[in-house]
Amino acid sequence: MRLTRRGVVVLVAAVGFFALGTVAGHAFFRALAGVAVGGLLAAVATTMVRPKVEVARTVHPERVERGTPALATLVVRNPTPRRLGGFTGGDRVGSSAHEIRVRPLAPGAEATYHHEVPTASRGLLRVGPFQVHRFDPFDLVRGHPAVGGAASLWVHPRVHAARPPRVAHPRHHHDGPVTDPPLRGSADLRVVREYVPGDEVRLLHWKASARAGRLMVREHVDPARTRCTVVLDTRPTSMTAALFEEAVEVAASLVSAAASAGQPCGLVTCGAEFAVESGLRAARALLDRLCVVAQDAPAGAALVRAAAVRPGGAVVVVTGGDADLGPVARWRPDAVIRLGAPRGAAAGVIGAGSAAEAVASWNALVGS
Repeated sequence: MRLTRRGVVVLVAAVGFFALGTVAGHAFFRALAGVAVGGLLAAVATTMVRPKVEVARTVHPERVERGTPALATLVVRNPTPRRLGGFTGGDRVGSSAHEIRVRPLAPGAEATYHHEVPTASRGLLRVGPFQVHRFDPFDLVRGHPAVGGAASLWVHPRVHAARPPRVAHPRHHHDGPVTDPPLRGSADLRVVREYVPGDEVRLLHWKASARAGRLMVREHVDPARTRCTVVLDTRPTSMTAALFEEAVEVAASLVSAAASAGQPCGLVTCGAEFAVESGLRAARALLDRLCVVAQDAPAGAALVRAAAVRPGGAVVVVTGGDADLGPVARWRPDAVIRLGAPRGAAAGVIGAGSAAEAVASWNALVGS
């Protein structure tokens, strides 16, 4: 709730009339000041009254790629036994608002309104709440009480068609390709964890269950499965904000391609690491993370921690054209994609000016 320009003028006039009446000793001016203040108080009371409506909101779809349309649906219902007059309001979308003019509603009636949600920028976008525009007859005060809740829209970075990594390793070693044909029906024990409903009974680890006092199961992994880890440089000094958005698109394209191809994936940023399994759910989890990632690494931060151990499988680094790799150089990454460097691919280094160029060079490198 705020005063309009007219309301500010009335308030200033009330103060002036009161001061003049007090100094000059004229009750008439003090009465004018009282009338002005009373009008302001009545305007405040009018704008504080919110219409008795119910507002329900949905956003479809909940997750979209940047630039893909998304639709917000607003259902306004009159739950009272009286007819509700029309009013205007704004449905909040991030820091802006979409104006909606609600028509008069009969008792128990409802009206549905749609509007498109802007998705030009990636991020977690908050849609709502609906703010009713309230004002008094003399336009002295305007209020915007909120009605209903809010919904969230995940705007993912744009994903380009990329090839999944084709790097694999033999059983129990870290050099050279897997045997061809690959081993069948073999798996290595990765971890022993607590049983959850749905686990196979044949995987129960009885000795560990006896020691822990609760059911424990073995979790295996096929060592011949390619793992893909993408290291995204989030240092502000590595690249400009525009190039960083291109870098996020490259990372999103690679993890999406790898997870969709059945490869376990990981995402490493400056100071954080996220590991997931394969499949569409894993891809969505990493895309959600990339949806909100920012160049928020502290000054002087390294690309990875010096004590960090190299992940298994393929490692791809996405960074700026002249950025220092630091400790990650000792990992001997399979590919380093440098945004802002001259276009080309040689000796595992890909230079590109945009995400589309970088992914195209990556596809050529993987396919060769």
